[in-house]
Amino acid sequence: MAVQPRAKARPHAHRYAPAAAGRNDGGERRARRLRTEHLPGWPVLVAFAGFPLWWLLGLGDMAWPVFAAVMVYVLARFSKVKAPRGLGVWLLFMLWMLCSLIQIDEPIRIVGFFYRYGLYLAATIVFVYVYNARHSLSERKIFGVLTIFWLAVVVGGYAGLAFPVFELKTPLAYVFPQVLLDNSYVHDMAFRRLTQFNPDPNAYVIAAPRPSAPFLYANGWGNVYSLLTPVVIAYASMVRRERKFWLLVLALPISFVPAFLTLNRGMFLGLGVALVYIGIRAALQGHGKIIMAIIGITAIAGIAVNVLPVQERLDQRTAKVESIVDRGNLYVETFDRTLESPVFGYGAPRPSERAGQPSVGTQGQIWMVMFSHGFVGLGLFLGWLVMLFLKTMRRTDVVGLVCNTIILVSLVEVFYYGILGAGLVIVMVAGALALRNDPAGQVAAQFPARVKPERAPWGRPVVPGRYPRNGNA
Repeated sequence: MAVQPRAKARPHAHRYAPAAAGRNDGGERRARRLRTEHLPGWPVLVAFAGFPLWWLLGLGDMAWPVFAAVMVYVLARFSKVKAPRGLGVWLLFMLWMLCSLIQIDEPIRIVGFFYRYGLYLAATIVFVYVYNARHSLSERKIFGVLTIFWLAVVVGGYAGLAFPVFELKTPLAYVFPQVLLDNSYVHDMAFRRLTQFNPDPNAYVIAAPRPSAPFLYANGWGNVYSLLTPVVIAYASMVRRERKFWLLVLALPISFVPAFLTLNRGMFLGLGVALVYIGIRAALQGHGKIIMAIIGITAIAGIAVNVLPVQERLDQRTAKVESIVDRGNLYVETFDRTLESPVFGYGAPRPSERAGQPSVGTQGQIWMVMFSHGFVGLGLFLGWLVMLFLKTMRRTDVVGLVCNTIILVSLVEVFYYGILGAGLVIVMVAGALALRNDPAGQVAAQFPARVKPERAPWGRPVVPGRYPRNGNA
C-alpha cells in the first residue's frame, strides 16, 4: 500500500485551528465580556417604568441607588467599560463631597449626607451604564421609557387633583424607626400624599393643594415634567406612523391641566426656555415642522392658562407673603454663611437664622451644593453641567437637540429647584445618550483602539501566514 505524502502544514495554522469541543468556552465568555454595548437594558427600563410602584412602596428616589447597585453588578461582568472625556470633573465633585463630610456637626445629618451622596452616585452609575449599553438601550427605547415615565407623572398629577388630601402609609413606615420618622422629610417619604399642601396658618407659604405624585413635592413634579416634555414631543415624531402617536398627541394637551395647577413658576420658565431654544436652533437648521409644532403647543398652553384658574391660585399662594422676596432673603443668607466656610461648606443644609424660614441650603440645587460643599464643590458641579451642555451641542439631530435642551433647562432650574433624584438621573441619561454618538468624545486613552482587520480581495479576513498578500491561494 502506497504511503500518502504528509501534507505540508500551513504557517501559523495551529494558531487559528478550531479548539477541541468545550476547550474554548472560557475564551468565548471572555470575548462576550468585552462587548459592553450588549449590556442588558432592563435595569434602566424597570427603574423608570416601575417608578410609580417604588413610590407606593415608600422608596421613591431611594430606588435609584438600588437599581444603580444592580447596574454595578452587571457592569462587573464586563471589561473595558468606557467613559467619555470630561467625566473626571464630575468625579472630582463626588470626591469633594466626601471631603465636606468633616463639616457635619450632628450625627443625624450624617444619615442625610450619605442619602444625598447615594443619589449622586446612583446618577453617576446610570450615566456610565447608558453610555455603554448602546445596543440594548437605543435612542428610541430610552425615549420610549422616558415617555412612559412622563405619562406616570401626568397620571400622578390628575390623581392629586382628584384626591388632594389622600395619604398612604407605605411599608417604609413599618421599617424605619421612630427617630427617623420624626424627621419631616423622612415622614413624607413614609406617608405618601398625592399633593403638597400645608394647612398651618403660620406656614411659609399658604396654597391650595398642588399635585406632587409620584414625588414628594410639587417642585419635583414640575422639574421632571419640564425636563421630559421635549422628550415626549420627540418620541411622538419617532412613532408618527403608529397608534401610540395619537395617544401622545392627545396626552400632551391633557397634561397641561395638572401642570399649570401645580403653580410651578419655575416650571413655566423652564418650558419657555426649552421652546425658545429649540425654536431658534430649528430655525437655523430650517426645520419648519418643529417650528410649527412649537407654535401649536404655545397656542394650546395659552388657552389652558386662560381657562384654568392659574392666576387665581397664584394670587392665593402669595397672599400671605411675597415668596420671591423671602426666597431672595434666604439666598442672601445662604451666600453670607457660605463665606464663613467657603472651602468645604457645612456638609449639609442647616436651619435658618430667620424664624419661619426653610433651612439654609435648600430651595435650589445650586444653593444646596454651595452651602453643603463650598465654592469649590459649586464650581465642579456647575462646571460639569456647563461642559455637558457644550459637548452635547455638537449633535444637530433631533435626539441630540432634545438631550441638549434637557441639560439647558436643568442649568436654568438648578437655581430654584432641587434636582437631586429623578431630575439629576434624567439629566445624566440625556448627557450619556448624546455623548455616546459624539465622535470627538468616544476615545478613552486607557482602552486600546479596535483595529479593522485587513481583508482579502474576495472579502474574507486575511489570516497572517494563510493567504499571500496578493490574495492568490
